[in-house]
Amino acid sequence: MIKQLDKWHQTKPGLAVFGLLELAVAYGFASVAIARGNLWWYLLALIFLIGTLQNLFKLIGAFLRGKHKTS
Repeated sequence: MIKQLDKWHQTKPGLAVFGLLELAVAYGFASVAIARGNLWWYLLALIFLIGTLQNLFKLIGAFLRGKHKTS
């Protein structure tokens, strides 16, 4: 099942969905970080923001290359 999820994550829709989910999680952690002022929450928000950006850049690259899958 993990292999199927990874294979789907490499597709354009998979990259878009994972990017949006990571962005939502990053927003949640950032909100908690602002409310509580704890640096660990900021760190978690930053990690998920970086994951969002990675998925976004891979998605843009997939559209520019015109391929269905990214490698």
